[in-house]
Amino acid sequence: MARFLLCDDSAFMRMMLRRLLERAGHQVIAEAGNGKEAVQQYRKHQPDLVTMDITMPIMDGVEATQMITQQDPQARIIMVTAMGQKEIIMSALRAGATDFIVKPFEPERVIDVVNKQIKLR
Repeated sequence: MARFLLCDDSAFMRMMLRRLLERAGHQVIAEAGNGKEAVQQYRKHQPDLVTMDITMPIMDGVEATQMITQQDPQARIIMVTAMGQKEIIMSALRAGATDFIVKPFEPERVIDVVNKQIKLR
């Protein structure tokens, strides 16, 4: 079981990910609706894994990923992005993200990526 921080400005998307991860036996310990909150929640809870939306208000997911990985180079951050944002995905990976999921996502893909990240921890 892994402990998750879910970061997305869409409450609906966070709810979908929460359900999916909890059904798979994981625990969601915190949520954030923007990048600034994501950094604060990461610092406070030290989750095993983070799902991070790229497009969020106040601070985007790439910047939040960069700040988190500067504080914790071992952070495991899975970017969640809309289709067709290849260049942004590449910048997120350069910022320290460890993998990505494209929206709309297939539940199996999410679980596969999560399981891979858990093994790499």
